[in-house]
Amino acid sequence: MDKMVDARGLLCPEPVLLTKRAIEKLPGGTVRVIVDNNAAKENVTRLSETLGWTVSISPEGSDYVLALTK
Repeated sequence: MDKMVDARGLLCPEPVLLTKRAIEKLPGGTVRVIVDNNAAKENVTRLSETLGWTVSISPEGSDYVLALTK
């Protein structure tokens, strides 16, 4: 099961909180998180890796798409 979190335009800690809620509801699979700033990208990556998720990051224009998998 996949989940999408669009956190563009949000400042931390909101992208982290939205991501945390999404991955808590999903025991495994893929969560895609879209952010538009470096701080959110780094913080979401740190949270995800701490919780045991693998993160791959793809820049798309001025946004970043983080694919979290477990």
